[in-house]
Amino acid sequence: MTTSSSARAFDVRHLQLARAAFAALAAVMVTFSSDHSAPLGLGVFSGFALATGLAFAIAAWLVFPRDERMVPVLLASVSIIAGLVSSVGAWRTTGVFFAVVIAWALVSGLIELLGALRDRKAGRTAGVRDGVLIGILGLVLAAVLLLTPMQYALDYDITGAGSFTLTGITIAVGLFGGYAAVVAVFLAIAGFSPRRPEPVPAVSPEEAAS
Repeated sequence: MTTSSSARAFDVRHLQLARAAFAALAAVMVTFSSDHSAPLGLGVFSGFALATGLAFAIAAWLVFPRDERMVPVLLASVSIIAGLVSSVGAWRTTGVFFAVVIAWALVSGLIELLGALRDRKAGRTAGVRDGVLIGILGLVLAAVLLLTPMQYALDYDITGAGSFTLTGITIAVGLFGGYAAVVAVFLAIAGFSPRRPEPVPAVSPEEAAS
């Protein structure tokens, strides 16, 4: 006896909400931290990537049927590898932040976008729009980080507050925080949105008789 997707205890909604929660936590940690250095950025990214990867790994077995597991397994692998690399304290430098986050955003964005387009072509609807948008956001994050000069530094003064320096890593960590905030909002809305009832496949007379 097979179990239909509608009878599953977990569905795409749970994955969306888990991802939204992890992204929101990353966005809050970046936003409310005055230290936008590479160690802080990689620390936040490491936790975000590992948690997201774990969510995909669990969802691959609890949410998706066997023939739809390739994309979540790939996304889990990419996120966990990026999270592990960025968790090494000795590697938390500006160059590593740019390299790891750009590579993760580019690869995971492509996987999610192409997977969603493949699902749309196959007639699937669950999570397709989310995959397209999040995939595009990942590619945009990779592009803007590539355009951010790693060695950029701008000294400026704020009356009554003192002198400050805007650096490339400060901009990059802020961009990752902005990406996480947008992902959190979109996936939270998607996760809490009402679902249309899934169509029930017609039963042939032979199956009904048996």
